[in-house]
Amino acid sequence: MIRRLGTGLAVGSLLVWLPFAVSSVWQNLLITTFYFGFLGQAWNVLGGYAGQLSLGHAAFFAIGAYTSVVLHTHIGLSPWLGMFVGALLAALLSQGIGYLGFRFGLRGFYFILLTLAAAEICRLIALHLPILGGYTGLFINFTPNPWQFQFKGKIPYYFVSLAFLVLASTVVWLIQRSKFGVYLVAIREDEDAAEALGVDTFRYKMLAYAVSAALTALGGTFYAYYQFYLQPNTVLSMNLSVDIMIRSVVGGSGTILGPILGSFLLELLGEFSRSYFAAGAAGLYLAIYGLLLIVVVLFLPRGVYPTLLGWLRRATGRQA
Repeated sequence: MIRRLGTGLAVGSLLVWLPFAVSSVWQNLLITTFYFGFLGQAWNVLGGYAGQLSLGHAAFFAIGAYTSVVLHTHIGLSPWLGMFVGALLAALLSQGIGYLGFRFGLRGFYFILLTLAAAEICRLIALHLPILGGYTGLFINFTPNPWQFQFKGKIPYYFVSLAFLVLASTVVWLIQRSKFGVYLVAIREDEDAAEALGVDTFRYKMLAYAVSAALTALGGTFYAYYQFYLQPNTVLSMNLSVDIMIRSVVGGSGTILGPILGSFLLELLGEFSRSYFAAGAAGLYLAIYGLLLIVVVLFLPRGVYPTLLGWLRRATGRQA
């Protein structure tokens, strides 16, 4: 217990000191890492623990982003409050999608296609709604006011993104230690067996979907007030849904540290490929990034965290 407390204090001290010791480029890299780690952790509730793979989380992300911006622009509601309205709307949408999918027994690729179709419908709606900016998108005026989720410099965004990651990780930790988490893992491993043992699989999958969607929507608000621009083809693209999912898959879905390690690894790989290959042929750095990602998936098929944990256990077992 004392060792864990000491490790936690050391890591916490390092994270507090880090943004003041690195350049603006690395600050942005760390913000992006924490931010996508948060989104990966949100996806992890549904995809990692409940085993329901989704490629439509961009819909919940966009709902969170657009809701907070529209409420702030038209009625002056602070994004700190508007983001919870967006989270509620995203949770409601997840229940509609989940009812169609879970009530009719859609699994695997069929459920993936349902979530993908839902996100695409949301994208088409956003493209034709004037209040959301249509094809042009929404521009957010920069007025450095912390109450309006706008800050001077990157350091405040660093701590906000870190706080978001801690929030999502805490939620996942609480789920993992609860009866709810046990039921989700049972559903992931064998849904029919879990149902035969009396687990209300429909109810718990719906709850997992609501939690996952609400957390993802909170991340949409952060994106809106970090980038100051929303465009449907960006915030509702399948690429974004894949970016959210892949953090958890590469790091190790169904674990707390998996999405965090996956986000660090992918951001470092992306920065490495951009730094050393961006000056080459057009698109070369993207090809290198894809190749590096393939290598990671081939050699770490279970994810970074489970593989490293397995190596550590084998090493300590040999020593014992």
